[in-house]
Amino acid sequence: MAMAAAIIAGCASTPKVDNSVAKSFDLDRYLGDWHEIARFDHWFEHGVEEAKANYSLRADGKVAVLNSGVKDGNPKVAKGVGKTTGTPGLLRVTFFWPFYADYRVLAIDDDYSVALVGSGGPDYLWILSRSPSLAAKQKEALLSEASRRGYDTSKLIWVRQGE
Repeated sequence: MAMAAAIIAGCASTPKVDNSVAKSFDLDRYLGDWHEIARFDHWFEHGVEEAKANYSLRADGKVAVLNSGVKDGNPKVAKGVGKTTGTPGLLRVTFFWPFYADYRVLAIDDDYSVALVGSGGPDYLWILSRSPSLAAKQKEALLSEASRRGYDTSKLIWVRQGE
């Protein structure tokens, strides 16, 4: 009984976020290179700088995901696969098969140059850009959107990008 109470209490204290996907999303326009401008820190990306992702469509309709970056001066690469779902802007992605996780495009600007990406809960958040830097107005808009959705933007780590 105490274990059940502890689990329920833990769930009750988990912050709620609005992780609904962008109202309009076109996967074909999303494909290509994205620079990771900011992220919540996690073991699988801890210390990675110059982070970049490339998304491309495979012949089988799935999305090839190639993440690259530099950690301690050494190049790092991670390959994954994304599956589309019945919801535009929601992919199921795996880097550690057979474990899939939500990849939710929460917000994207009209010209597909910046995006706010989350997951199924409040613990993952990324700010992505087609270029290695972000205009102040874009940064302000994405931070405002993330805050409005209930994300703790003070936890974001700003990723150093290469020259």
